[in-house]
Amino acid sequence: MESSVITQVQREDLQLPSKTGQVKKSSPKKPRSRNIFKALFCCLRAQDAAQTLPPSHDALLPTEENGSITKVCESSLLPDVTPEDKGKICVVIDLDETLVHSSFKPISNADFIVPVEIEGTTHQVYVLKRPHVDKFLQRMGEMFECVLFTASLAKYADPVTDLLDQCGVFRARLFRESCVFHHGCYVKDLSRLGRQLNKTLILDNSPVSYIFHPENAVPVLSWFDDVEDTELLNLLPVFEELSGADDVYSKLRQLREP
Repeated sequence: MESSVITQVQREDLQLPSKTGQVKKSSPKKPRSRNIFKALFCCLRAQDAAQTLPPSHDALLPTEENGSITKVCESSLLPDVTPEDKGKICVVIDLDETLVHSSFKPISNADFIVPVEIEGTTHQVYVLKRPHVDKFLQRMGEMFECVLFTASLAKYADPVTDLLDQCGVFRARLFRESCVFHHGCYVKDLSRLGRQLNKTLILDNSPVSYIFHPENAVPVLSWFDDVEDTELLNLLPVFEELSGADDVYSKLRQLREP
């Protein structure tokens, strides 16, 4: 889906509500001119690869002069595996458009309203939970070592995750600063986690996020407001199959076979 050189644009994050303040099913997203809002969220869209980030974002993680991947010399992003998770596969799970959708427009049926300070001003972020997300996370926490990994800023994503994950499914949380900035994109480099790659999976709606490790990916459709969405429920049998795998690569190849 992506070319070898992928650039990035800021995602159009905001969903316009209906006249009653309720988000309408399948309502289109509308662009906003206030880039400061867009900068909060995960902003990867492969279909817009011809555009690039504003220069102000380029210094978040340095790239080499030829534009190749930044060489990172540091300890693992994740702590040691706990006794509870020993032997389990590690599943990296995205936040925006995978588990929730957020908006700065007031939404009367929002599941959460999270205050976020931007340049000294507090703004309310309205968050919708994807259908069946609670059941999905509960079951995933029983089967895997679950890690939240989002390209969004922690000032937004951390309080949202506090409200979403009240049962403590996520053993760790990783935010934008843990991504590798590569050709204008925030990429989630699974090799930096400190886990065996053949025992690691990533669930993400953006193929750009896992471009370094596509063989580890379980793709998920992007979600914005469809109240009849069953994607997370449909994925549970897939993850149940994967949970007992000795090698995720061979198991994923089996599951992909027609």
